[in-house]
Amino acid sequence: MSQYILSIDQGTTSSRAILFDLEGHCRHSHQEEFAQHFPASGWVEHDPEDIWDSVQRTISRVMAEGCKPGDEVLAAGITNQRETTLLWDRQTGEPVYRAIVWQDRRTASFCESLKKQGAEPWVNAKTGLLIDPYFSATKIRWILDNVPGTRERADRGELAFGTVDSFLLWRLTGGRQHRTDATNASRTLLFNIHTQEWDPELLELFGIPASLLPEVMDSADEFGEITEAGALNGIRVRGVAGDQQAALFGQTCFEKGMAKSTYGTGCFLMLNTGEKALRSDHRLLTTVAYRVKGKPTYALEGSIFVAGAAIQWLRDGLRLIADACETEPLAQGTPVDHGVYLVPAFTGLGAPYWDPNARGAIFGLTRDTGIREIVTAGLQSVCYQTKDLQKAMERDGIRPVTLRVDGGMVANNWVMQFLADVLGAQVDRPSFVETTALGAAYLAGLQAGIYGSLDELAELWRCDRRFEPQMTKTDRDRLYDGWTRAVEKL
Repeated sequence: MSQYILSIDQGTTSSRAILFDLEGHCRHSHQEEFAQHFPASGWVEHDPEDIWDSVQRTISRVMAEGCKPGDEVLAAGITNQRETTLLWDRQTGEPVYRAIVWQDRRTASFCESLKKQGAEPWVNAKTGLLIDPYFSATKIRWILDNVPGTRERADRGELAFGTVDSFLLWRLTGGRQHRTDATNASRTLLFNIHTQEWDPELLELFGIPASLLPEVMDSADEFGEITEAGALNGIRVRGVAGDQQAALFGQTCFEKGMAKSTYGTGCFLMLNTGEKALRSDHRLLTTVAYRVKGKPTYALEGSIFVAGAAIQWLRDGLRLIADACETEPLAQGTPVDHGVYLVPAFTGLGAPYWDPNARGAIFGLTRDTGIREIVTAGLQSVCYQTKDLQKAMERDGIRPVTLRVDGGMVANNWVMQFLADVLGAQVDRPSFVETTALGAAYLAGLQAGIYGSLDELAELWRCDRRFEPQMTKTDRDRLYDGWTRAVEKL
């Protein structure tokens, strides 16, 4: 008989279910992509039923193929794309509109109006965030203002709001539990990260009824019993965290000063600041890293909207490659100083620029430019954006010298070496790179008593490969200077 923890990893472009053994090894997984919808320039939506159906199918497949008779799933964890916003009917569970994805920029003008009113400093003081379309609050307001009847229904208490974790928990428990965790709550622009409560002044600013909101739990907690997932029925959800915080937890970055960077659809660099919510002077975000036993641990975060999505665009938009695995050999045969810079501001620029109106561009094209240079520039753009975040953290007085990396892109050795070179820092890749799902499993296992402490979890981390910087500072600075000039031209 084997014992497992099941992790539900609901991401921006796909959903996965993974069975982990109690040592943190992936024993079986299944993943499904689902449709992306772009109804207008800068708008990004998902069909909530696509999300739910893909989660159900991945759970069913993993349980059928990974669990033998007598095997036991001790707990389940959920990790999710953050900030993506859903509203649904409390009686029927039916969404009132498509999910508005974190990348969506439709509320940019409203955000600008709030900034002009001088609201951002006090909003930042409460939430650690900036006023930006990225976060959930203005997405909620847009639905209430633009979908007929929703504001009236919300005022009557008939609707529920949730990020994807809350929506899945509602569906998995048959509508019995309307809950979220502190990490997801901290990304809504409605949650005071110091008091650890929904904030009435923020609700008033954004015009959002308190009746919409879920109960906020610890990241390791008793979220509810699953009743609507077939073979998983009867199992309790005991861990929930937004994807980037789950990755930090999966990388066991439990000590102050430890940092991880995740390379998925976007890129997110997160630095553990311990018990202190460190306020950034350089447009980074202060956020809840995780909350265990009622005690929040904080982090400083830089968010990049487009990382792996740039490679998707090279594949699906320009059709320069047929598969992402082709990028490494193309880059290996290309000089790093080829002179082309791709700035993938497809849905604006994230930290430290926070420009929702910026759009992507390619600079430095000549008659000699070909597929190799453009693909390599796409890979390099991810590393340059990480350098932007490193520079901002340096200016805030903290420099992550060692970086633990994860996500799909880190399998590319060329990218990891260039990242170490351009950062001038050590880059450590773990033996299991999908640490987002692992973090949700660790949180669930901690709540279930499988793991006795964070120290015990830290012992499970294993390094697969360490990348040391090999580039001179002169070359590093010259390449990065070209990037900054490209961004300035947008």
